[in-house]
Amino acid sequence: MRIVGGIHRGRQFSPGKSFKARPTTDMAKESLFNIVTNQVDFEDLKVLDLFAGTGSISFEFLSRGCTDITTIELDFQHHQFIRSIVQKLGATKEIRAIKGNAFSYCEQTTEKFDLIFADPPYDHTRFNEIPALIFNNELLKEDGLFILEHSKYYNFSEMEKFVESRHYGSVHFSFFR
Repeated sequence: MRIVGGIHRGRQFSPGKSFKARPTTDMAKESLFNIVTNQVDFEDLKVLDLFAGTGSISFEFLSRGCTDITTIELDFQHHQFIRSIVQKLGATKEIRAIKGNAFSYCEQTTEKFDLIFADPPYDHTRFNEIPALIFNNELLKEDGLFILEHSKYYNFSEMEKFVESRHYGSVHFSFFR
């Protein structure tokens, strides 16, 4: 895993060979952040990273100046890896790493976020429910942005809050407001 931009650009962290997460590719991550950079001011963002995996997206937000990031990851090994990188980057005040179920968290939290990123396993049985989970629980602030990473087999363009979709290789991002 490599941080592709910001103050920590070029830093690499290895989760090990037994790691089960599918991290967002560097090309897709860099393209995504080029889009997001033109839409938001990172210093002012309150970010939620669901199904955080390696924490790669959260660390990109941190590297670009975001100081209020919450990561949700259910897998113990993945969560421990995220916490270890948070420590290495000295980001314990900026990143709150929660070991938990993303669905349960979204159903129970009263917090609202400026930007929510979700990268669930592509074969997750409840994958199609994720946009409704975000909007039905009113997790986005007014004018907030929700980004869902998915494979080419999903199409969210008919959903009410859908804005656009972009793809980079096999990685697809759907944007919602």
